[in-house]
Amino acid sequence: VQLQASGGGLVQPGGSLKLSCRVSKTIITHYAIGWFRQAPGKQREAVSAIMLSDGRTYYSDSVKGRFTISRDVAEYTAYLQMDNLEQEDSATYYCATGFLAAWHNYTPERDNEFYWGQGTQVTVSS
Repeated sequence: VQLQASGGGLVQPGGSLKLSCRVSKTIITHYAIGWFRQAPGKQREAVSAIMLSDGRTYYSDSVKGRFTISRDVAEYTAYLQMDNLEQEDSATYYCATGFLAAWHNYTPERDNEFYWGQGTQVTVSS
């Protein structure tokens, strides 16, 4: 399984960014695609994910109402629209694919349950 991530960058507080993650067609049918993030000195945390098959989603409490995840089934791609960004959203965002339940119950010890893409930097600063 291969993942290709894009997006990210520098934005002012209150601004928006969009991330995308394309997975290879060898993805397991019932896998979700989504993102984790890790800020310097902090533990990696689950952000959001979406089932490619039926569109079920996961959002962390910290991003609910501000981030929107969507998918293009034909393109095996997920998108994360990040609005009303806050400085606390600054982190390296990692695209990943795995079972949706693993996002809900994520701990770093479960990293090996995912396939990972490269990280992309999101910086929210005035």
